[in-house]
Amino acid sequence: MRVLFKGPYFLTQALLPVLADGGAIVNVTSNSIFQNGPASGFSAYASMKGGLTVLTRYMAKEFSRRRIRVNSVAPGATRTRIGDDAYDKHPEAIQQIVGTTALGRFGEANDVGAAITAVLSDDFRWVTGQHIEVSGGARMSAAS
Repeated sequence: MRVLFKGPYFLTQALLPVLADGGAIVNVTSNSIFQNGPASGFSAYASMKGGLTVLTRYMAKEFSRRRIRVNSVAPGATRTRIGDDAYDKHPEAIQQIVGTTALGRFGEANDVGAAITAVLSDDFRWVTGQHIEVSGGARMSAAS
């Protein structure tokens, strides 16, 4: 709760006075919040990320008078050091994920970074209050 929900909430509250009008905020949530893929053991994590997704929409509404855009990006499985390097320790999990991902590969940190950069850019100047999944088509069969 402290890291996944309170952290973004209080950080935004602290930085809002110095954020320029017309600026942009991106909250990082997770694709674990979607109904078509709940997995055992993730209820607390997904609940906090789901709360951040709702908070994103409210922030978008409340900060709109200052023309501050607020969106969220929901990464799917991405090669990071999460879970004490769990993907390195269990490479078989990667193949299972790749098999259910439409683009047929595992996510990399720069895939998520590129999406966040795009959402913060002027190319997205007319987008606010949106939840954007960045997962390569997770939970869809890989292309044949």
